[in-house]
Amino acid sequence: MARNIATNTPVDRDGLVEFVKPRHRMLLITQRSDGSPQASPVTGGVDREGRLVIASYPERAKTRNARRHPEVHVVVVSDEWDGPWVQVTGDCEVLDATEGDTALDAFVEYFRTIAGEHSDWDEYRRAMVDQGKSLLRITPNAWGPVATGGFPASVA
Repeated sequence: MARNIATNTPVDRDGLVEFVKPRHRMLLITQRSDGSPQASPVTGGVDREGRLVIASYPERAKTRNARRHPEVHVVVVSDEWDGPWVQVTGDCEVLDATEGDTALDAFVEYFRTIAGEHSDWDEYRRAMVDQGKSLLRITPNAWGPVATGGFPASVA
């Protein structure tokens, strides 16, 4: 049986955005108040500006941590467990739905990146406010290569 060889493919920012767009499974890593990492499996997308976007709630650890220490890490994975992935480091801005139209517009864009069009955008906006949602918007400032698992070429 042939062995898969691990790969590491460097990408520029446009390549990163293209890689992330169809992938919505992510692991968000924030920093707790004691400095230790907090990992959260999340669903996310990428907005028109190339920022990773993740919906949450203000009281969740990931949101509290990102407000306190905005540098976060995100591992974007493929639907297949052994598919390609990339780690991104970026600065996180937290928007609360209760902040008004600018925040709600960002929630609409988040929804569109993951699920397409909503049947009633006014209803969606009301729901985001009623639920008190927060949106984590991460501007990538560093990322690793797009990687795949497998054996080192010397072993395969």
